[in-house]
Amino acid sequence: MPNLTRRGAFGAIAGGTVLAAGAASAAPPTLKLSDLKKEADTACLYHCDYGDDVRYDAMLRNINNHLSVYDSDPFALKIVIVAHAAGIKYHLKTLEGTTWAGSKIDPDFDKRTAALGQLGVDVLLCRLTFERNKIDIALAKDAPYIKIVPSGVATVAALQGKGYAYLKCG
Repeated sequence: MPNLTRRGAFGAIAGGTVLAAGAASAAPPTLKLSDLKKEADTACLYHCDYGDDVRYDAMLRNINNHLSVYDSDPFALKIVIVAHAAGIKYHLKTLEGTTWAGSKIDPDFDKRTAALGQLGVDVLLCRLTFERNKIDIALAKDAPYIKIVPSGVATVAALQGKGYAYLKCG
């Protein structure tokens, strides 16, 4: 997959990586830690390792507020959500066969997250969480803003090392 800058790939950005048009995929694209870049002067990661709906709701609201100060300009502000542990449940097609089977997730969360994706927010999901919990990675939602990273905590550290500010709700 070619690496592109956000400024040079209008409408096809995926955290610096794009999929070929029409390419079928059983799971979201995978990024290596070396693929992570800081593409805006101000960049922030929101760390989501919890499955608490109240905290997830607060995170989405905080991200919207954060973006509003920058007029939702993806060139002025880059936000990523790094999700691992129970935080991945909000980004799965179904919870059947997972630790969270039987749980209900507010469908509004998906709409709100998708709207943030349209504003350039990426969601980075931890591969280790899928592997250690024996969850098929193909259960991750099909959305252009969702990517798989090797490890959530390693991604948090890598992004901080590249100058991303760290925020956690709750």
